[in-house]
Amino acid sequence: MTSQAISRSDEVGLETISAVLAAGSAIHAWIKALHGSAPGRLTAHVDGDPTGAVETSNPHEFEFRLLTLQSGGETAFSYDPATTEVSVLYAFLPPRVLEEGVRLLHVSPANAAPEVSGGYHFRPPFGWMNDPNGFGRFGGKLHLFYQHYPHSLRWNNMHWGHAVSKDYLRWTHLPIFLPPSDQLAARADGRGGAFSGSGIVLPGDEAGLRIFFTEHMKDRQPEEQVQFTAISRDLVNVEPASLILPARPAGLGLTTDFRDPYVFSGPDGQWKMLLGTRDREGGVILLYQTDDPAAAAGWTFLGTLHRENRFGMTAAECPCMVPLDGPAGDPTTRWALIFGLLTSRDPATGRRNMTLATVGRFDGRSFSVEFEQELDFGTDAYAFQAFVDNAAPVGIAWLANWTDISREVDMPTAMTLPRRLALQGGALITPPVSGVESLRQQELDAAGLLDGRTVDLANGSVEILLTLRQAGSTFRLDLEHPEATVAVQLNDEGLSIPFSVANAKASPRYIAAGARPSAIRIFLDAGSIEVFADDGRWTGTKRLPGFKGVSAARLITAEGNVLAAEIWQLGL
Repeated sequence: MTSQAISRSDEVGLETISAVLAAGSAIHAWIKALHGSAPGRLTAHVDGDPTGAVETSNPHEFEFRLLTLQSGGETAFSYDPATTEVSVLYAFLPPRVLEEGVRLLHVSPANAAPEVSGGYHFRPPFGWMNDPNGFGRFGGKLHLFYQHYPHSLRWNNMHWGHAVSKDYLRWTHLPIFLPPSDQLAARADGRGGAFSGSGIVLPGDEAGLRIFFTEHMKDRQPEEQVQFTAISRDLVNVEPASLILPARPAGLGLTTDFRDPYVFSGPDGQWKMLLGTRDREGGVILLYQTDDPAAAAGWTFLGTLHRENRFGMTAAECPCMVPLDGPAGDPTTRWALIFGLLTSRDPATGRRNMTLATVGRFDGRSFSVEFEQELDFGTDAYAFQAFVDNAAPVGIAWLANWTDISREVDMPTAMTLPRRLALQGGALITPPVSGVESLRQQELDAAGLLDGRTVDLANGSVEILLTLRQAGSTFRLDLEHPEATVAVQLNDEGLSIPFSVANAKASPRYIAAGARPSAIRIFLDAGSIEVFADDGRWTGTKRLPGFKGVSAARLITAEGNVLAAEIWQLGL
């Protein structure tokens, strides 16, 4: 995707966005009227001939408009900057969009993606992003939907963004999939929108998709949050949504939190839905079921599946559930139930908004927990969502934490590396997906690490592998970063990511207490560090400030503690 420069038009005062486009191109434009006395207007010409125009009278928020080019050629989109603001403009050929994606023609400075040299994590092409939604394989391709506000680098009324991949690592950006309702999209006031949810293959149509999502509307009575479903037959355009759960279950003392429907096929072959909520004691996960093979209606409440009363008053968010060590229908299969705890705080470390993974047996109505563990000791892998792909579960998370979100500071929003889920040695492991080695471009000077020298990491998009002499051998890897003090450390207390920012309040301790791994795999990128120890037995993810990567690394350890080291330059 390339952005086209804005140039002055021959017509005085107009600005023009130019590109050569093919006949049949669809144009998605978001425009706004700058004041109420004149409409906002965008006009299109092909080879000098007028081909269409779109208008809006709304001065409060950008409105979506569609143009279709009947003929192809040199295309100019003109507007008067005194009356009209253009947020986003992109083009695509509908028959080829799943393969080619969208061609970005214009993004305003307010929502332009920051320049990130050599980055390999998923990022939106413009605007704000948070939770992954509808993560799955549809029509033979991997699809990632995500919480999205296109018109700013800040959170606001939620849309669903959309991208597609063949390998989990290299993504093609598609048209915005799910906008908020017209009522919510009228003003940029953060009232709500299409909140998080999930997707399933459209029953009876392997090429289609059914999504489930929460519509949030602040101060709506009696329910701020209700559940909708909608279908897409071509995986690009979504049909009008239907309300399926208009209210929380009564009599449970639940707050208005009632969101993030995750739909999956249970061990009895029935469609199940998890929803996150809270009561006076803590976070609650609700279980619903439908007998409808299309999962379109008939959802009934079965009961509370799980609750979490520790770590303060928290709402359970973004629950998901996948079979780990066998098919869903086998009663001996263990399942992982994973959910975020909004506003939670670990008193031992000060970490906030943690994510728990509970493992046990699920019979379609009740869940018997065998053990639990934290999904990520760095806590910046939030809103984790997983699905079963080719008999093995794979998940992805938002690489951020709500504690770090500011209305004043831009952040390098991204998704984590996709991760596999499996049982190993009585624990849940979450290593990166196989194939991540394809990101390796060239090997850097790892020998310098073993010699105790400071090693240059080029643009900071690297993978560092350390093999220890024995499990628990101590070391500290100091990482030079322009805005933070950051390291990876293993000592008698466990595996940690020491982190601090100058002139900021004291940082939590990001530690996997008692961990004694023998192999460490560290992925660095602009804005992030991900640590996978012993094939993901302990995983730690931390968002780093700013838009620049770690520039250098230095290993501090007793002689012989680290047997081998590798450093790989990574890129897409």
